[in-house]
Amino acid sequence: MQIQPIVIGTAGHIDHGKSTLVKTLTGIDPDRLKEEQERGMTIDLGFARFALPDGRKVGIVDVPGHERFIKNMVAGATGIDLVVLVVAADDGVMPQTREHLAIMGILGVQRGLVALTKIDKVEPAMVELASDDVRATVRGTFLEGAPIVPLSSISGAGLDAFKQELFRLAAATPPRSDAGVFRMPVQRVFSAHGFGTIVTGIPVSGSVRAGDVVEVLPSGKSSKVRGIQAYQEATESARAGHSCALNLAEIHLDDVVRGDVVATPGYFRAVRMLGAQFTALPSVPRPLENRLAIRVHTGTTEVVGELVLLDREELAPGDTGLVQLRLSEPVVCAPGDRFVLRLASPAVTLGGGVVLEESKHRLKRFKGFVVEELTRAADGLESPRELLAVVLSRARLAAHAVSALAVEIKRSPAETEQLLRELAARGDVRKLDAERWIHVRQLDDARARLAAVLESWFKDHAHREVVDVRDLRKLTGFAPEFLDALLAEETRAGKLAVESGGLVRPKRPGKTVDAKTEALAQRVLAALRTARFQPPSPVELAATLQEPPKAVHSVIQLLADRGDVHVVTHEFPLAREHFDFARDAIVANCTQHKSLDIPSLRDALATTRKYLIPLLEQIARSGSPLVI
Repeated sequence: MQIQPIVIGTAGHIDHGKSTLVKTLTGIDPDRLKEEQERGMTIDLGFARFALPDGRKVGIVDVPGHERFIKNMVAGATGIDLVVLVVAADDGVMPQTREHLAIMGILGVQRGLVALTKIDKVEPAMVELASDDVRATVRGTFLEGAPIVPLSSISGAGLDAFKQELFRLAAATPPRSDAGVFRMPVQRVFSAHGFGTIVTGIPVSGSVRAGDVVEVLPSGKSSKVRGIQAYQEATESARAGHSCALNLAEIHLDDVVRGDVVATPGYFRAVRMLGAQFTALPSVPRPLENRLAIRVHTGTTEVVGELVLLDREELAPGDTGLVQLRLSEPVVCAPGDRFVLRLASPAVTLGGGVVLEESKHRLKRFKGFVVEELTRAADGLESPRELLAVVLSRARLAAHAVSALAVEIKRSPAETEQLLRELAARGDVRKLDAERWIHVRQLDDARARLAAVLESWFKDHAHREVVDVRDLRKLTGFAPEFLDALLAEETRAGKLAVESGGLVRPKRPGKTVDAKTEALAQRVLAALRTARFQPPSPVELAATLQEPPKAVHSVIQLLADRGDVHVVTHEFPLAREHFDFARDAIVANCTQHKSLDIPSLRDALATTRKYLIPLLEQIARSGSPLVI
C-alpha cells in the first residue's frame, strides 16, 4: 500500500453535510458512535481513507461542527494538511463556519477548498448568493481564492468536479516531512480483543516501526509497538502525515487517554509553562488583559491556565505579542507546535500562535533579555539549524553535549551533530572539548567573565602570581568541567598556564612587586634557607624580622607562587631546594632500608618528628611511591 503522507480534514458548521460528504466520497461512515448515528450529529472525530487516482491512500478526519465540541474539533485538526470547508447552500456561512476557518488558520493550514453542499435543496440563485457569502467570509484568510465547488452528496451533482479539485490540491500539497524524532498526539484509545490497547493519531514528526520502544507521556510509561495499521491495513512502519493505529504492549487501556503523546523515549517532557508567540483574532471584541483565564488547545489536549503578556500591558484584537502560558496541568509539546486559545468561560476562540520554548521558569514581564530571547526563538523556528543556534545562544554559560542538544531541538544525535558542524562552518559555534559545543557569543562572554574575575582577584591579591582553580570556580560560578575546558582554551590561546596542583598562572608581562615587598621576600627566603629543616613559622618569622605577620604571610605566598618556597602546612614553609633535597633523601632511605626508616631519615635531615611527619604525609599525598 502506498500512502501520500498528507491528511485531509473537514471543517464547518453543524448539519452542513461534512459527514455525509465523507461517506459519499469514501463509502465509510465517519460517525462511528451509536449516539452519533441515532442523533444524526457528529460528536467525536471520525476517520476514513480515500484513494487518489494514482492508487495512493490519504486519510480524512471528520470533525464535529457543534460549538460544544470545539475541543474535539481542535483535537482532530492536529496534523491536517488540507481542509475541506463545508458550507450548506441553504444556510450559508454560520458561526462555526467562521470559528472553524479561524482555527484552521491558527493551526497553520495553508491549503483547502470549499464544498458548497445541499444545492439540491435550493434554487440556483440561492447557490450563487451562498457562494458570494463564502467569498466574502474567506477574504483575507488562507482560503481566499480557493475553489468553491457546489455539490449535492445526495443527488451526486457536482461531485465529479469536487473530486477533481480535491485530487489536484492533494497532489499539490507538499508531503509532511518525517524529520525529527517520533511523536504522535493520541486522538483515540480503545481495546481490541486479542490485541490489547490501541491508540490512533497522526504523527507530527519522525517515524515509528513495529518493535520500537516508545513512551506514553505525561505518565512516562514505556511500551513496545506490537503492530501498526495505516488506513486499516497492516504495515511495518508509519510516519508523520500518516493517520495510523499503534498496538501498544504492556499498556493498560486506562493508562492512556486522548491528549497524551506517544513518542520516542527521552526527547519530550511534560511542562506547565510555555513561552509562545500569540496572535489575537481580529474578531475579539476587546483587548486581552494580562493573566486572563484561558483554555489552551495544543496537539489533542485541552488544559486551562492563564495568559501572561510579556511585552505589553494588553493585546489588541489582531495584534501579535510574546506570552507565557501558565497551565494547571502538564502538556507535552515542542517549539514550533501550534496552539489555539479560547476563553475559559464562556468558551470562545481568542486566537492562537506557536510554541517557542518549554519554559523552566516563570518569565518576567517587560524584561529586555526575555523579549530578545523569545524573539530569536521565533526567528529560528523555520529551520532546525537556526533553532539549534538559538538554543545555544540562549543557554547559560556552559558547554553542551550533543545528546542534550538533540533533546532540545527534538532531532537525532546524528542529525544534531551534522547541524552543529554546519553552524561551526559559518563561525556560529565552537566545539569546546571532545563532546561539548558552545555558541561563540557565549564563549566570548565566558572568556570575558573569566578575565574580569582574574583581574579582580589579582587586584585584591597583588602579592600573588597564581590563583587556585577552586577559587575561580567559586567566583565565576562555572561548572568544574566547563571551567576546565575554558582554561584549556585560554592556555591554547597563550593567555595563561595551568600548573600542577590546580594553580592558574595568567601570562601578565611586566608583573612586578614593589621594592619593599621584594626586599621582605628576600629576607624571608634567606631565613628559611638558613633554618633548613626546622624552619620558623610565619608568626615566628614576623617576630624575628620585626615585620607585620600579615606582610610575612603575603610574601610567603608570593615565594610559593614563584616556586621558591614549598608550603608543607600553614605553619611549615620550606625553601624549595630543601623540599627537593628531602624528597630525594626519603626515596634514598626507602631504597636502602627496603622501607622507610624514620630515625635514620630524621638524622640525615637534622630535623625532628614535629617537621618530619607533616613532610612525609604531604609527599605521600602527592603520589610518591613511599613505603611508610
